[in-house]
Amino acid sequence: MTTQAQTLRVFDTWASVVGITEGDRYLIVSPFFLTFGYKAGIIASLIKGATLIPQPVFDAEATMALIQQEKVTVLPGAPTIYTSLLDALAREGTGKYDLSSLRLAVTGAAAVPLSLVARMAEELGFDAVLTAYGLTESCGTATMCRHGDSAETISSTSGRAIPGVEVITADADGKPTAVGESGEVWVRGYNVMTGYFEDPDETAKAIDADGWLHTGDVGVLDEHGNLRITDRIKDMFIVGGFNAYPAEIESVLAGHPAVSEAAVVGVPDARMGEVGKAYLLLRPGAEATADEIITFCRREMANYKVPRTVEFVTELPRNPGGKVLKFELRARAAKEAARR
Repeated sequence: MTTQAQTLRVFDTWASVVGITEGDRYLIVSPFFLTFGYKAGIIASLIKGATLIPQPVFDAEATMALIQQEKVTVLPGAPTIYTSLLDALAREGTGKYDLSSLRLAVTGAAAVPLSLVARMAEELGFDAVLTAYGLTESCGTATMCRHGDSAETISSTSGRAIPGVEVITADADGKPTAVGESGEVWVRGYNVMTGYFEDPDETAKAIDADGWLHTGDVGVLDEHGNLRITDRIKDMFIVGGFNAYPAEIESVLAGHPAVSEAAVVGVPDARMGEVGKAYLLLRPGAEATADEIITFCRREMANYKVPRTVEFVTELPRNPGGKVLKFELRARAAKEAARR
């Protein structure tokens, strides 16, 4: 549960930091029951006086046509939105739609590969691409990149805590981790929820006595307070005693020239306990083999992180916000392992 006052304060800040203005034409492709649609979309636009252009159902080609027709300037969304647009451009060619009105993209909601941020600027033509981090329990926002941040900061982190909010990373004993060391992301401030509806026990598990929200996300803070999310704790798997974080592996896989999107899960292994399996969407017209992908990974990451198996798919299971449903992929992998 969050209050209207929290929502208004957080998204006045959000809109000011990203730079929404009265003259903007804001295309909302996220469902209104999600933060990106309702709060970062409707509320932020109403606060700043931007024109709202809702799209009931996302379709890449229809979206590009709408951008051209309505001269859209702002298009926030989950990473899969931009991946879909880039794939459509590759199929249709860059000259079919005029996307020159686009100036601002804000993304998050999932790990953002470094290569995707670069392609959004280079191929979709955004003047500014910003990343942010938050969750429902933090009223949708906790950290944000700012205009003026270096390209490296924007591409590799989700920025710093918004004003009035604290963010730390903590180890399993609840002690703050040092700069550059991984830990669970904790958030404290006016944006933290009042609690889960009619569930005091779960509320007490999520928010400790000092007001810190334990997010369940794993991250690293740099010396400037910029947060890099590495993964969800529940998505981590252990390979021969080493912690492997799917988001790190997926980011590397997304750097392969044939790969459009990657999803990695841990699967049981008799010798190592668990190993990685990668599900890959290829770019339109691209070809690759599993051996080629695995060889690429061995050049780019530590051996324990390298996926042992690769499966090429035409789609990934997603929720309405575009997040990949890892539990469905784990269940699919378990069924396949049982059949062998």
